[in-house]
Amino acid sequence: MNALVNASIKQPFQIEEIVPSVDCGRFPVKHIVGEAIAVWADIYRDGHEIVAAELIWRGESESDWQRAPMTHQGNDRWVGSFVPGRNGRFTYAIEAWTDEFATWRHGFELKHKANVATELDAMEGASLLTRALNGDQEVTAKIAGACENFLQSGAYEILLAEDLKKAMAEGQSRKDLTRSAPLRLLVERPKARCSAWYEMVPRSQSPEPGRHGTWNDCIDRLPDIQGMGFDVVYLTPIHPIGRTNRKGRNNALKAGNGDPGSFYAIGSHEGGHDAIHPQLGGLNDFRRFVAACAAAGMEVALDFAVQCSPDHPWLKQHPEWFKRRPDGSMKYAENPPKKYEDIVNVDFESSDSEALYRALRDVVLFWVAQGVKIFRVDNPHTKPLRFWEWLIKEVQSRDPDVLFLSEAFTRPKVMKGLAKLGFTQSYTYFTWRTERWEIEQYVTELAGYPEREFFRPNFFVSTPDILPFHLQRGDPWMFKARLALAATLSSNYGIYNGFELLEHEAIPGREEYVDSEKYELKSRDWEKPGNIKAYIALLNRIRRENPALQQTSAIRFLPVEDNSVIAYVKHSADQTNVVVTVIALTGDFREFWLPLGDLQVRTGSNALSPVTALENLKSGPTSPVAYGGMRLWIDPVHDPVLLFRCLG
Repeated sequence: MNALVNASIKQPFQIEEIVPSVDCGRFPVKHIVGEAIAVWADIYRDGHEIVAAELIWRGESESDWQRAPMTHQGNDRWVGSFVPGRNGRFTYAIEAWTDEFATWRHGFELKHKANVATELDAMEGASLLTRALNGDQEVTAKIAGACENFLQSGAYEILLAEDLKKAMAEGQSRKDLTRSAPLRLLVERPKARCSAWYEMVPRSQSPEPGRHGTWNDCIDRLPDIQGMGFDVVYLTPIHPIGRTNRKGRNNALKAGNGDPGSFYAIGSHEGGHDAIHPQLGGLNDFRRFVAACAAAGMEVALDFAVQCSPDHPWLKQHPEWFKRRPDGSMKYAENPPKKYEDIVNVDFESSDSEALYRALRDVVLFWVAQGVKIFRVDNPHTKPLRFWEWLIKEVQSRDPDVLFLSEAFTRPKVMKGLAKLGFTQSYTYFTWRTERWEIEQYVTELAGYPEREFFRPNFFVSTPDILPFHLQRGDPWMFKARLALAATLSSNYGIYNGFELLEHEAIPGREEYVDSEKYELKSRDWEKPGNIKAYIALLNRIRRENPALQQTSAIRFLPVEDNSVIAYVKHSADQTNVVVTVIALTGDFREFWLPLGDLQVRTGSNALSPVTALENLKSGPTSPVAYGGMRLWIDPVHDPVLLFRCLG
């Protein structure tokens, strides 16, 4: 009982409802380097004493805390902020204590105002000065001088000076100091928050039908991709492809002569995950490709697929890393009813799992050494969560610039769990969200708390595995609308090569491409009439020019009465850039009222002002706002998207 009483005396403060935090600090909050992070908390204690609080933080490997004051916002709610100056992992916490001198000062001023202050009251304040020994030399000198002057003159005004109040705030003891539980922070570079991905199949970049693409062919494609405004070139697996059980065209069980097989059947006698398919070229050629991307202002993202063909060198070098069936045969991969006869999975529960972990980590580090700083991870939800938490931290401890995209189309909590444990960005259900209500509901969920603190959505409009039903008619307006939804709802989005050409031929009744290039070489006319490359370039330019579109969380949906139209507003952190997006969800001509309500924008005077006009970001003209909104119309066949910048 005495121990309990003593503990309560030492720590009288309650520090609650700390925001942001993820699962009470079990997982890190995600943030961007160079941007202030505001931390809020409820801080209170018994009685009427004046409370002081500080926000403290340090790098994960550092011992010294940095500090920033917290300010009271009312109703025991406090806020403080700091700016992480580098990428990496941090710890932050809150400290609270009783400001004894400020408490005495406040009480003395009330007594003096009521003409009941006494000399003894002043002496109580002076006695606090004699115990203030925690400040630096300048602060200590200021306090000692004030104490001496008061004792000589007896003038209480000396004790009420503002500079003494500030000195005592630093120099007095904090005997009831209480610290919150530590919380975790992961700080990443700006590309983590905003990126435009172009998914490219390297072997299909040859301009000659039937010829396997090379790194030179891929380099030749870069001006086209750069011209569309993408800043990440994501490559499907580039490794040697196995021959055992190699798949033929359209996933046939037997490959024909010349069939290249699935690039997800990784590994052959020519190498495994740290090797390049010989027909693409060598490692030096790949490095030239990485350098060419960098020169064009783009980064390379590699597909990291933890799976092997039966010919992968690891099966001979480390047979203990793989499970076998009761008859001794190797079990190929399955995702019932789908079967992947050309793939076997590693066994994360093997007797030598530690060596397997290290080998997979070293694969990633090998490609980091070649200049790759972004990895799209294939099906991470089918591997142990603890492995990904370990691997991501291992890699980022060596290079904090490395980013990971989770390609997990699975249950919502698993997707969010992967994001919590470290994945920088995440695939989402956007691909299948088509109705206005479900788009609004889903984006509101992702932009809300706490999801916005750890889940960065990447909206892909399609993938090599998924050709959504809504694209299978090939309507240009639908391709443009889905592109615009992805590019403006989320600050991270991507397309799969061929989307710009409106490729839409599907296996009947399924969301899969017919003649999929997962199983064959493709040759395309990248200037095919009817392409929407100029439209993609326009949207990406508008994204680059408007900070409001470079983030996902600051979004509000507007209540347009026509459910065939979706409208939303996004704003930059300082609210100087406010963008309204309006998109048709059906192919019919629509006329409607766009309600802007109390929408505001920060003007040159640094004051928030009501929006008075909308500037068309595509065509340029400005239209006045009247009666809290504007009457608009959309002809989707011509263009299903309206984009406006708000003017004050």
